[in-house]
Amino acid sequence: MDSCVVPLRHGGLSLVQTTDFFYPLVEDPYMMGRIACANVLSDLYAMGITECDNMLMLLSVSQKMSEQDRERVMPLMIRGFRDAAEEGGTSVTGGQTVVNPWIIIGGVASVVCQPNEFIMPDSAVPGDVLVLTKPLGTQVAVNAHQWLDQPERWNKIKLVVSKEEVEQAYQEAMFSMATLNRTAAGLMHRFQAHAATDVTGFGLLGHARNLATMQRDEVAFVIHNLPIIAKMAAISKAYGNIFNLLGGTSSETSGGLLVSLPREQAARFCAEVKGQGSGGGAWIIGIVEKGERGARIIDKPRIIEVQPRGTAAANQENSTSTSPAPGDTLS
Repeated sequence: MDSCVVPLRHGGLSLVQTTDFFYPLVEDPYMMGRIACANVLSDLYAMGITECDNMLMLLSVSQKMSEQDRERVMPLMIRGFRDAAEEGGTSVTGGQTVVNPWIIIGGVASVVCQPNEFIMPDSAVPGDVLVLTKPLGTQVAVNAHQWLDQPERWNKIKLVVSKEEVEQAYQEAMFSMATLNRTAAGLMHRFQAHAATDVTGFGLLGHARNLATMQRDEVAFVIHNLPIIAKMAAISKAYGNIFNLLGGTSSETSGGLLVSLPREQAARFCAEVKGQGSGGGAWIIGIVEKGERGARIIDKPRIIEVQPRGTAAANQENSTSTSPAPGDTLS
């Protein structure tokens, strides 16, 4: 599971707890702190938990940094982490800082819950619909942004994307990764979600397969649609498909929730995610059918180009973000 659930000795309560950490992947230290915090909290949100009682911060300062750089960079990362925690309705009360060869940031999130406050990720049934609450392509966007200063790599993709489009995609990826999945977590209860996970390092297909193996019923997840930050699919293909973005194994950081919902609830869930103005979106990407607890992406999935927020094309994308999977008719 995304979080551990530890039954406590008192009153039928459980401790739900998670930890995560990773290396910086964006240039802005403040945004990196926000992304790290959002990534930690996302494991609670994947279980439908919207409140967090306490957070700890894990921070590794690189021994290769000058004292001046440390004094500039690390406070910004800490402030970003704490600001995101405050946005999530919690606070950072401690943690651990070490000196290492690398910068690392992460944390621990803990909450004491009653059983009705979390949704165990094991109850998907045939006929459910799969929804994803953030676009894919963050790994490609971050790498493409780095390639702007690497001519031998930029030359491989410059025919399919402009520098402006790369910059827009990078900004979209950064803000998407920093967006909390808290809104979607709350809506999981309202719309009777049966199971969920967050999409991170193993990519969409990796996490879908992991979720499928946990189901009590013999089901399989079939993914028809891939919402991807605009131009990232073209970049991935032009660069020799090294990320396997369309194959579903491209790593994501602080990605969206993959939620299994009753078919009749899915479109309204998507509309509510967007309507509550959390900064994200929601797309119906597939179905749950009878099967042997696996997941797959169809041979020619529909690519939904998600336009970066703030661009002229973004408004048009908003009108199609809840489109059903091919062959689906939602009531």
